Amino acid sequence: MTTVLAKADIHRLLRQKPPLVEGWIDLEQQVQPNGIDLTLYEVALLQSPGRIATTNHQRLVSDLAPLVFDGLGFIDLMPGAYSITYNEIVHLPRKIMALATPRSSLLRCGATVNTAVWDAGYSGRSQSLLVVYHPQGIRLQRNARMIQLVFLRLTRQTEGYRGTYQGENI
Repeated sequence: MTTVLAKADIHRLLRQKPPLVEGWIDLEQQVQPNGIDLTLYEVALLQSPGRIATTNHQRLVSDLAPLVFDGLGFIDLMPGAYSITYNEIVHLPRKIMALATPRSSLLRCGATVNTAVWDAGYSGRSQSLLVVYHPQGIRLQRNARMIQLVFLRLTRQTEGYRGTYQGENI
């Protein structure tokens, strides 16, 4: 039976080697009843068109141009699409996968984060798509909590993720 991990399970897995998540900013603030919040490390502009094809060797992701936070650690973003990188490194056991949802405060400010599935066995510092819809933009601070990652225990252990993004940004 697939189950969502509770806070106590998350804390237990944070103590294993490797930990479920490392590189967190404030564990007490980030661990939620049903997941853990991931925080903002970097924001980048998409610089070139991407290409999604039928085979991985034909795939081409967009080049990125990192943006600079101001002296107070803030960045002002106008409406548009951005790539964001998280502070945290996620290490999923082969019996746990994860899904993410944007924090509701981000949604209430007219922005959202689109994510993909974190497959069982994945390890890396993930990136997601931040979309700012508010016509006046948004102001974000480095290390702000952006998404909540929810962990699901699988019915059985899988072979684990072996894709291109294994070990990314570590």
